[in-house]
Amino acid sequence: MQEMEIGQVVRQSGVAASTLRYYETRGLIRPIGRNGLRRVYAASVMQRLSLIALGRAAGFSLEEIGAMLGDGNAPAIDRPQLLHRADQLERRIARLQALRDGLRHAARCRHADHLQCPTFQRLMRTALRRQRRHGDTGL
Repeated sequence: MQEMEIGQVVRQSGVAASTLRYYETRGLIRPIGRNGLRRVYAASVMQRLSLIALGRAAGFSLEEIGAMLGDGNAPAIDRPQLLHRADQLERRIARLQALRDGLRHAARCRHADHLQCPTFQRLMRTALRRQRRHGDTGL
């Protein structure tokens, strides 16, 4: 089994040592031992870190990621959960595209006062509705 000291893992993954230690406390990764004071990991930790990074990029919580990683070597990825997240992302993309299109319209709008533009007014109403439903970000 190939081993990696924590410094090697940091350099190869780009994940800070403090984050590795935090992931360890959350049960997402675990060292196989120590070399003096330094943690030593199996080389397979890189695959787990890649899965964690992918999960975070997709918006999964560390708890959700941990459930999918499981305790063993092979992850137990929940396919229905992946489909649900993909659907959420698709809806978010559609909202962001509509926002982008509205902003582009506002930038090119022929009205001297944006508040007189029906498209800009609709964009503002939509933003306010989203804020009431979802908090400050509206995304």
